[in-house]
Amino acid sequence: MIHVNDIKTGMTLMIEGNIYQVIEFLHVKPGKGSAFMKTKLKNLRTGGTIERTFNTNVKFEKANINRSNVQYLYNTGDTYCFMNMETYEQLELTADQVGDDKNYLIENMLVDVIMYEGELLGLVLPDKVEFTVVQTEPAVKGNTTNNALKDAYVETGLLVRVPLFIEQGEKILITTSDGKYSSRA
Repeated sequence: MIHVNDIKTGMTLMIEGNIYQVIEFLHVKPGKGSAFMKTKLKNLRTGGTIERTFNTNVKFEKANINRSNVQYLYNTGDTYCFMNMETYEQLELTADQVGDDKNYLIENMLVDVIMYEGELLGLVLPDKVEFTVVQTEPAVKGNTTNNALKDAYVETGLLVRVPLFIEQGEKILITTSDGKYSSRA
């Protein structure tokens, strides 16, 4: 059991049957009344974020999360195949389990798989991924408004808004948290 005063950012806790990761916390001691802890928590099953306030006498159960480094190998239809880099065991996930992360998976990419007691909680992708632009329109001359963007498709089929100077065949970096263009690679 973990006392509420001992929680740290990144810690995983079991609260009311759900697994949460602490994103941020703030210990508040008002002039009147008892102290309390304000927290921002991410539900690792749903991905949703909540803000909760707890009294300082609350205790939580620590959720032991297993994190394995895996390499994405290939997909066949709705099955995505990964290989554990320590045991060389293959792990097959469905398209539903992979979710929107499939837009960022490139063969041989290393990602982390997060599991709790055998239950898959999700994938942890790198912050930025390098892609090749496979289709985009050429820049229109004279269209030089500030921050002008155009559509571009990368090899996974992901549609990204890129600056006008990006051409087909160029390598770009995309931020996986929001799916936006970051820079040229």
